[in-house]
Amino acid sequence: MTTAETVQTAPDDGLTAAQVAAARRAGRTNAPVSAGTRGYGRILRTNVFSFYNTILFAIGLALLVLGRYGDALTSVGLGLVNAVVGAAQEMRAKRKLDRLQLLDAAEVTVVRDGVEQRVPAADVVVGDVLVVRAGEQVGVDGPVLTGRAEADESLLTGESDPVVKDPGDLLRSGSHCVTGTARQRATAVGVDSYAGRLTLQARADTTEATPLQRRIDFVVRLTMVLVVLMSGAILAQAFLEGFSLLRVVQITAVLSGLVPYGLFFLIAVAYTRGAARLAGRGALVQRVNAVEAVTHVDVVCTDKTGTLTTGALRLDRVDPLDGTEPGPALARFAASVTDPNPTTAALAAALPGAPSELRDEVPFTSSLRWSGQVTTDGEAFVLGAPDVLAPHLGDPDAVANRVAARAAAGLRVLLLARSARPAAGLRGDDGRPALPDLVPVALVALSDELRPGVADALERFAADGVAVKVLSGDDPRTVAALAAQAGLDVGEPVDGSEAAELADSTESSDSADSADSADITADRRAALDALVARTTVFGRVAPEQKERIVASLRRGGAHVAMLGDGVNDARALKRAHVGVAMRSGSAVTRDVADIVLVDDSFAALLPARSEGRRIIDGIAVSMYVFLTRVATQGLVIMAVTMLGLGFPYSPTQVGLTLLTVGVPTLFLTLWATPSEPDPDLLGNLARFVVPASVVTAGAGTVVYTLLYQGILQGFTSGRTPEQVIAQFQSYTGLTYGTDADFAEAAATLGAQTGLSTFVGLASFVLILFLLPPHRFLAAWTAPVHDRRPAWLVLGLTLVFAGVVGTPALSSYVGLTGAAPPVVLVVLPALVCWFAVMWVVLRFRVMDRLLGTDRLPGRVGQPPS
Repeated sequence: MTTAETVQTAPDDGLTAAQVAAARRAGRTNAPVSAGTRGYGRILRTNVFSFYNTILFAIGLALLVLGRYGDALTSVGLGLVNAVVGAAQEMRAKRKLDRLQLLDAAEVTVVRDGVEQRVPAADVVVGDVLVVRAGEQVGVDGPVLTGRAEADESLLTGESDPVVKDPGDLLRSGSHCVTGTARQRATAVGVDSYAGRLTLQARADTTEATPLQRRIDFVVRLTMVLVVLMSGAILAQAFLEGFSLLRVVQITAVLSGLVPYGLFFLIAVAYTRGAARLAGRGALVQRVNAVEAVTHVDVVCTDKTGTLTTGALRLDRVDPLDGTEPGPALARFAASVTDPNPTTAALAAALPGAPSELRDEVPFTSSLRWSGQVTTDGEAFVLGAPDVLAPHLGDPDAVANRVAARAAAGLRVLLLARSARPAAGLRGDDGRPALPDLVPVALVALSDELRPGVADALERFAADGVAVKVLSGDDPRTVAALAAQAGLDVGEPVDGSEAAELADSTESSDSADSADSADITADRRAALDALVARTTVFGRVAPEQKERIVASLRRGGAHVAMLGDGVNDARALKRAHVGVAMRSGSAVTRDVADIVLVDDSFAALLPARSEGRRIIDGIAVSMYVFLTRVATQGLVIMAVTMLGLGFPYSPTQVGLTLLTVGVPTLFLTLWATPSEPDPDLLGNLARFVVPASVVTAGAGTVVYTLLYQGILQGFTSGRTPEQVIAQFQSYTGLTYGTDADFAEAAATLGAQTGLSTFVGLASFVLILFLLPPHRFLAAWTAPVHDRRPAWLVLGLTLVFAGVVGTPALSSYVGLTGAAPPVVLVVLPALVCWFAVMWVVLRFRVMDRLLGTDRLPGRVGQPPS
């Protein structure tokens, strides 16, 4: 994207004003990344006008036109609630991602027309020459032209030590200049720069459904298909029988209400409550379904620095080399450092001492790899990397074996040495740092400081069958030693810079045809998958390699969580099922993470897994109740329609399920206790829902038929219609005319009342089968210790009786009230239903009839 003209511009001159203007017209500016997320309009359209909501809205509009305002509210209310909840969650995530920027908006220095100028970072164009000084962030990609600088790329690569950048070396956007000054050519800016691409990837919407959400979605879609098929047959019959338009719309509203769309609302409530509980236990949930997703995790990938470790160093040991006690000299050295770094801070903390008066000091830099001090007494001490100081020792091999042994244990080894000649300085004739002849004093071994609770957390993960893999930019030996210290079985660590399997799988020979390229890619992918499967520790891995490792684990069927704290971890966090960031980490990593550990405690993931199990358990029980109600109503509708006894429900009666299903499932979800997820949830759902709905629908159809026929027969039993009307009005409190359709209307209303009463009470008793408080009720599963569900059933029964017994409330939900015929039919039917249900569930009658009692996995039971 660069032109020959801009590349050849002299570093001292930079671009001309004309060249800058041309680059701007061509769009080659360092404009901040502004894309990557869905717009608000699209979010609203997706949530409000989903396929199911569109059907509900059409039905609601038709009911409004026909003046049935109560029915219309019942039909569209839940769809609107779900739409609002879903849209609010997506918009919250969009606002967070839209604010994400890896680069600062500070001004930068450019050379234009031979003059240094300060300009906004967004005004930099391709070909510009930038002046990068210590303390500044690099805002574009490009090579160093002149000068020398040390760049801190830890946020990008994970490598903790600054990297020296000489002319020709690439400076990447997002890194920071630690020391030195250099001039850089801008070759990639804006979205084309490394930081721009990373920002765009971080903003991408990678939300995916959890296993529980996918199961619920499958059940809802299956129910919708069945409802559509059933609706076609019933509506065809309605048209043939000449039903009015109002009646057809009401039937459609009832049928659409069979779809258990309330499960989506229920799971949103469960996620929100779970997130609130975890907020008080050290984990901030930013993507609500991550509360459940973390429960399914069987592989945790984690960075080392900042996640397993605090980022601070700890003095492990000091080995004397010259026969003297090195502690005092080392303590004075650490206390005298003018600009402490993590190494000298760790020494000062472990070996407190008084500072010396210095005549000269050479600060540590990554290019020198040593630091030194000369006291006013002329004594010179040097602390640095052994391989750098060794050539200046009398015997360069004197400490090599001991250094190798400490390094093999994963420790950071430094050599403390003193000048062999008195009054020798640490600078050459030109004033630059230079090492004199040295005498070794001590080997200093430092180790990374593990975060509190990490070892215990890893042990509990192992007990739960969760594998842990460490992905770090540091030396694999150091990483492996630290992982072993934390309790991991590290095996053979892998160096990412040398592992061919971790190379870019898209690279192939230019001469290879497409088939050969595909084979090469497949072979590399297989080799990578095998390497990742057998390896626990990866060192010197780049950000893109971390992402490939996570992708490999996912291809192998693992459910992956990625923990990180730096920008270099952001891509892997986005690729994982669950991205987890430390609060002390970079802002970019926190923004893209699904969960943020606010106390930087690795152990906070354990309560998250427990809370996820609680949610799964609660939603699973609720699915049993929801689906039994749906299947029961569907079977009753088909049976009654086939018998030619009218239609068994009205839209307002369907709204009664808020009390009989919605309220109890909400409480059951909130009261759930953590347990192991049911591996055969759909299978066990079928084993319970099918027999329960068949028995309940059969009994409900009998109740409906008896009441319907009984009321109709009242008109032909020797009494006048006026007498029957008077008796019916005394039972119900409702007023009807004396037209010829009264008999059918009265029979339908009375039968609907009996059916709704029976099914409502049966729904409450089903809760006792699912969560039995006593062995007598333990026909499906073992008794539970929690008595709250039993008290809930009692309370709901009393509330339901109050609704039916109060004329105003019963009329609002389309019932006749507690008429004696209804009571005399419903109560005996309920007793008979209970006995049959107990036998069917206790002896697995449905399984025996279908032969599924011999299938593997049958013993699985619903959560309790």
